[in-house]
Formats: sequence, C-alpha cells, structure tokens
Amino acid sequence: MSKGVEIFSLNGKTALITGAAGYLGSAMAFILAEAGANVLINSRSTERSQDLVARLRDQGLQAESAVFDVTSQDAVDSFVSSIHGRALHVLVNNAYVGKSGSIKLSEAGVYSDTYDVTVVAAHRLLKSLLPNLRKAVHLDNDASVINLASMYALVSPDQRIYEAESGVNPPFYGAAKAALLQWTRYAGCEFGKEGIRVNAISPGPFPSEEVQRTNPAFISSLSNKVPMGRIGSAEELRGPTLFLASSASSFVTGANLVVDGGWTCW
Repeated sequence: MSKGVEIFSLNGKTALITGAAGYLGSAMAFILAEAGANVLINSRSTERSQDLVARLRDQGLQAESAVFDVTSQDAVDSFVSSIHGRALHVLVNNAYVGKSGSIKLSEAGVYSDTYDVTVVAAHRLLKSLLPNLRKAVHLDNDASVINLASMYALVSPDQRIYEAESGVNPPFYGAAKAALLQWTRYAGCEFGKEGIRVNAISPGPFPSEEVQRTNPAFISSLSNKVPMGRIGSAEELRGPTLFLASSASSFVTGANLVVDGGWTCW
C-alpha cells in the first residue's frame, strides 16, 4: 500500500456511527468499513441495525450491531460496558429525530428534545467513551470524533422553496446544529492535546431517496439554490467522512467541513 493510500486506511480500527441506518449514516458506514474499520452500527431499531450489518457483511466488510438510545445515559452506559474497554478510534455523532414546521407551528418542547439528541447526546457519548478513545490514542496515536451538523447551522432555510409552512425545515433543527458546531470547537480545544480530534461536517441539500422520487418539483427548487446546480448524493459524503476519520486529517481539529455544493457561499 502506498503512503498516499495508507493515510486513509482504517485497518484494525473500530468506529461507532450513531443513527447509522439512515440515508447518510449508511453511506458513512460503508466508506469506513471499506477503509478497513469494524463499524458498530447504532440505531434504536434492532431490525434496521441488523439489516445494515448484514448488507455490510455481504460485501465482506466488518460490522456489528449496536442497538441503544443515545438520549438515555443508562442505555449508553450499558453499551459502553458491553464493548469491554475496547479501543474506539472513530465516533460519528449522526443521530437525529425531529419534525418539520415554522416557529408559528412548533411547540416549545421540541427545542429541548432536538437539543438532547443533537448536542447532549454528543456530550454523553464522548464523555462515556473517553477511556475507549484514549485507548485508541495510546495504541494508534489517533482518535477522531465527527459531528454531523448542517448548512442550516450556518444559514436560515429559504421558506419560499417549501410548498407548505408545515414542511419547512424547522427552527429547532438549525439552532441545535449551530450549537453542535460550537460544542465541536470547544471539544476540539479541550481534547486536542490528548490526540483526540473533534470535527464537524455540515452537509447541504441531501434529500432522502424517497423525497427525490416523490417530489421532483422540490428537488428542482433545491437545485436552483446550489451554485453547482444540483443536490448532493449520499455517496458524496463518503470522502469527507473518511478524511476526518483517518490520519489524513491528523492536524485538523475543531473544524467544520462544509459539503453543500456552495449553498452557503451566496
């Protein structure tokens, strides 16, 4: 293996992806596994987790099911206990659950719920898995935490492109993702001296396959707002994820890698 390829290798390493069974989570799981990692597939659904594990193993890749709720400290503690002090080289905080709708249509309680699954869960997992991340640094001189933020952590949604107010990307989503970016910077500063890197990826318009099939008019509206003239494909999150997960980004921490086709540039 050439040095240029070797810096992207995750051979012998372990990665955990929360919310891994979704559209973007699955793409990230595949690239980390293809790079050689044993990927722990987190979901609250046993069926969805095991289905993705089976798909990865069918390709000759390494994967294990990791079913637990990231918003429950007891569930996180149980998971940490189950891996018996194993080194964790990569932690991807990708879990999210939420609704659509404007400020007028949103109840106050959804803000705290969204903040919990976005920011508090990232804190909960990093703190609980800190011994495992430190072990990875001890063994391989590197550990990486990747937080999934959003272009809407940087700019407000353009409500004009949504067909109805009830379908607008909600205010609590962007607010929580913006908080996650600040937490990323804070954590990057706190743990950088230990060799634990903490970075974020802010995806742009990556609508699900279902939305792409059922709402071509909306896809057209999204594409018209992107300097590159199109939406993103989940496959295009693979490279940025591998870069931040691997030693290719060994001097990168506290950063936010924007993958939005230029959406936030104009």
